[in-house]
Amino acid sequence: MESMKTVAQLRLDPETRRVLDSLVRRQGWTTSEILRKGIHLVARETGKAPPIRIHGLGEFDFGVSDLSTNKKYMEGFGRSSMPGGKSRRKTVKR
Repeated sequence: MESMKTVAQLRLDPETRRVLDSLVRRQGWTTSEILRKGIHLVARETGKAPPIRIHGLGEFDFGVSDLSTNKKYMEGFGRSSMPGGKSRRKTVKR
């Protein structure tokens, strides 16, 4: 087994401490061995975490599929829709 480099500190209530002490006596394992085995046991019992799901992602099959990459959709974007292409904003001379 490779060198153990991580140290964990935990607080135990009296009942959990009694259970841990009993396991050490009955099994002949160290406290560290019991805690490592317990962590692996919990990991096995809980299984893998469900994948993160983004609601709405991939659920809709309509609309423009190349909106972000096709430049024709961006033609005139940001320009005024007023007749003559005039902008409503006033220019400020500096």
